[in-house]
Amino acid sequence: MASKKVVVGMSGGVDSSVAAWLLKQQGYDVIGVTMQIWQEEEDEIVEENGGCCGLSAVDDARRVAERIGIPYYVMNFREVFREKVIDNFVSEYEKGRTPNPCIVCNRYVKWEALLEKALALGADYIATGHYARIVHLPNGRYAIEKAAFDRKDQTYALYNLNQHQLAHTLMPVGAYDKSEVRRIAGEIGLSVANKMDSQDICFVSDGNYQAFIEDYTGKKLPEGDFVDKNGKVLGHHRGIGAYTIGQRKGLNLAMGHPVFVTGINPEENKIIIGENDELFQRALYASNVNLMSRASLDEPVRLTAKIRYAHKAAPCIARQLPDGRLYVCFDEPQRAITPGQAVVLYDGDLVAGGGIIEKIAPELDDAS
Repeated sequence: MASKKVVVGMSGGVDSSVAAWLLKQQGYDVIGVTMQIWQEEEDEIVEENGGCCGLSAVDDARRVAERIGIPYYVMNFREVFREKVIDNFVSEYEKGRTPNPCIVCNRYVKWEALLEKALALGADYIATGHYARIVHLPNGRYAIEKAAFDRKDQTYALYNLNQHQLAHTLMPVGAYDKSEVRRIAGEIGLSVANKMDSQDICFVSDGNYQAFIEDYTGKKLPEGDFVDKNGKVLGHHRGIGAYTIGQRKGLNLAMGHPVFVTGINPEENKIIIGENDELFQRALYASNVNLMSRASLDEPVRLTAKIRYAHKAAPCIARQLPDGRLYVCFDEPQRAITPGQAVVLYDGDLVAGGGIIEKIAPELDDAS
């Protein structure tokens, strides 16, 4: 019987490199692929981007593939990355929301586009170096389970994968701690064993989101007013793309004490400024919902939820409303619930589903 064929998305980092080696050790027919997503044509500009977008990523991934003895290819995903990830990122910031482009990239590029190409090549699976685990549940559904070592768990960024994608996905490093992955890489002689993890959004290498948006669109975001909750003008902001809910630094307001961004009004181009305690809310609505371990949430269910990657999952009641949106009400108020970010629901260690935070909601006892 022929070995199952798997296409491994290789970013040039240690995690995807070890994922490819583990799968080969397990008897799979492994093919390494780096997804070409950078938009610039000039080599020196691409190289400056670094991370998973730089030319060094291709060089590192190619060396790893040669070392472990697997075929390796670079595939062009520029157009789908620009359309699904960058255009969405810009549009969301222009609307006063704070998107998570890695979540969008996972759904539409690393899975949808790559899986389509992999299946066309006759592969049975795609695989990545994410710290998470795929499980097939007794109810027949596929779901993502938290990584064996919670410190590196990456399930938050994977909540929106669909059942077809999960059925054709392998995540071999989900059972390992990061230190173990680096140890394995060192033992088998991979040059990326001690390579630092990429931290920034890959297409905004300097972290200046507003400058990127203005350069990408060719238009300057208009300046506007900082106001308090009563509409009193406190100062002037440099464009709503420079701010997010909960932000304290970079406001340049002489208020005599720390103040925070508590709201963004894109219609009036205003940034609302307030006190820290105004950032705490209990309930939210979310759209673009994807359910994973459960087929439905028609009735209120007790779960836990995260409202950002680094957030500690907190107890809540969740229900999907007749219009398809999620209603999530936490037991205790959570700080800086931010439109555009994802709310991800957990049923124990399993991802139950999630959606994109739309707005703060009233606290309803029956979650209706």
